[in-house]
Amino acid sequence: MKLKGTMVIELTDVDTGEVQTYTEENMVTNVINNILGTNPMGIMYKTSGEYDDMVTWNDNLLPICPNMIGGILLYSEALEEDVDNLYCDSSHLPVAYASNDVNSTTDLARGSLNLTESYALDNGYKFVWEFTASQGNGTIAAVALTSALGGQFAYGSAAGDTSTLLEIREVDISGMSLADKMLLFEIEEVDFENEIAYSLTYSNSAVVIRKLRLPVFTIGLNERLDDTTYTLLEEKAVTVSTFSFYGTSKMYGEFMDGKDGYWYGFSNDSGNYSGDATMRWVKISKTDYSIEEGTWTLSDATLYAVGTRTENSSYAMRDVNSCVRNGYLYVMSYNYDGVYKINIANSADVTLIDLGFTSNFRSVGATGSCSLKMMLIGDLIVGYDFQITADDTVIATAGGQKLVYGASQLFQYKNFLIGWGGSYGNEGKYAYLLTPYHATINNLDSAVTKDSSMTMKITYTLTEADSE
Repeated sequence: MKLKGTMVIELTDVDTGEVQTYTEENMVTNVINNILGTNPMGIMYKTSGEYDDMVTWNDNLLPICPNMIGGILLYSEALEEDVDNLYCDSSHLPVAYASNDVNSTTDLARGSLNLTESYALDNGYKFVWEFTASQGNGTIAAVALTSALGGQFAYGSAAGDTSTLLEIREVDISGMSLADKMLLFEIEEVDFENEIAYSLTYSNSAVVIRKLRLPVFTIGLNERLDDTTYTLLEEKAVTVSTFSFYGTSKMYGEFMDGKDGYWYGFSNDSGNYSGDATMRWVKISKTDYSIEEGTWTLSDATLYAVGTRTENSSYAMRDVNSCVRNGYLYVMSYNYDGVYKINIANSADVTLIDLGFTSNFRSVGATGSCSLKMMLIGDLIVGYDFQITADDTVIATAGGQKLVYGASQLFQYKNFLIGWGGSYGNEGKYAYLLTPYHATINNLDSAVTKDSSMTMKITYTLTEADSE
């Protein structure tokens, strides 16, 4: 199916009635093909029991218009016109957006769908979005059609932040052994194309690295799609002398993928509410498993624990309270009002990013025996009620449950995010659709500016065209 889209933007002066009109045509990305045509790790199949949870496609995602395509994102800079340019980076988040409904919130970045003028055509859909004088103000250089959910709050705002991820699939792993659950919970990297995952933990004075085969696109004669038949390809215990996790049955520490050819481990006990912070660290080469290790003393830094996990427990337990991005470790302050940014290569380079408020700092998923309190979506750090962009701008958000359960980070393949988590015997693998995607890309010939003296109307007609 070939799609063609035409967009008309009308800016109307509220005092004079003068109308400025801009007309553009778009390009179509691979989003719809990805969602309907890819099936990583069998997320579209019911595989692990009668009571598996799966998304109801009708009304949530189908018909494609106005669901899978039912929202709009407005950007202040042009977007690269590439069929695989599916998401923005966090330094260029949308300045305005709208969904397939009327905006009944206080979010001034969000417009409303004109329900009277928007309707299905014989071969497509006509969308009409309207922004009042106070809504959607700023520079507009590019527009992208997105999902209805993605157009609600994009990546999250003070009015709402739970529509960014749509749960597609849940695979029940509750019947696995405790050791097998922890192995999955401790996955730090997934190579989807090569069907490989890496799980890291600390045990007996060593960093234990396990290389796993996961059925992603191929399935062996004796494999299943419920995570019970992962294959342990390699296990390596790398002895460390300086680095260790604090604690015994409850261990304080965390491993993270630096996405720079190394994994990193950090441990700072339960944190410190005053004085200097002590942080043990290890850097592990993905190529030959060689290590560097040491201890930092961070002057006047009051850090929350980077993470915890529990062994010898009745339940698989892991709390992730920090993350690594672009060579820096991000750790919540002990009193939840800021996030420390620590240069991994130079521990003297420490910055406290002021949140501007005291965070609740709860899990982004449901509360339980596991928690994921600091999540990475692309290069955007997402907390329960805050976000930190790539340039360390803080965005306060409404705060809410964005996941089912989280123990690992989420790992992205095209439009899907996949992770593991659970609570007190109710564990699973969870797959989500990242909803604020670019279904189309429409760059304006030159940027326009909307301010409070104007209303804006966007008419976007998307039709099925005959293939050439």
